[in-house]
Amino acid sequence: MKFYILTLFPEMIEAALFHSIIKKAIERQIIEIECINIRDFAGNKHNQVDDYPYGGGAGMVMRAQPVYDAYESIRRNISPNCRVVYMTPQGEKFSQKKAESFSQEDDLVLICGHYEGIDQRVIDEIVTDEISVGDYVLTGGELAAAIVVDATARLVGGVLGKAESSLNDSFSNGMLEHAHYTRPMEFMGRCVPDVLLSGNHGKIAKWRQEESVRKTMAKRPDLLQDKS
Repeated sequence: MKFYILTLFPEMIEAALFHSIIKKAIERQIIEIECINIRDFAGNKHNQVDDYPYGGGAGMVMRAQPVYDAYESIRRNISPNCRVVYMTPQGEKFSQKKAESFSQEDDLVLICGHYEGIDQRVIDEIVTDEISVGDYVLTGGELAAAIVVDATARLVGGVLGKAESSLNDSFSNGMLEHAHYTRPMEFMGRCVPDVLLSGNHGKIAKWRQEESVRKTMAKRPDLLQDKS
């Protein structure tokens, strides 16, 4: 799978994603991440990509043409009907289900806005999905795009060490994940639950399921309501 990220700040994407599991997946050529610098398509000597908004108001707006030209520079390389994701607080709330949907694509294009946003006309022209990572506003779309790429990439086959590693993730089955423990068996007077030391895989699976329900009821009861 290949991710194309249209951005004014490629270094932010690289700093966030070119590490750990994602970096290893890139090195093993399971996924690719390419940053396209929108400033390269500014069309002026100062590489200025923004301008004052029509109708007045505070802030600046990213011009349509540089964004469109940046997209056009990769269009011949992407798969037909490739989804183009615009990161915006006005978008659909990002979720594990959406990450699973994105992970089925061969290519995914993400557009990072900045300033007061992007000229609506280019959004109408090329964007297929508008995605928000939460009900708050960031200074730009780079961190939000990194979240989407990270959550999506780990679901691509071969990225995680074991295929089942993502199956029990929080939200994958509509509930929070059970608690985890490792060595030592005792830490500050707190012991690992006996069932995890029993070697009885049936009992362990049952405990994990019950722990998942208990944790979900305590922390996110709304998830259980959604399942009913």
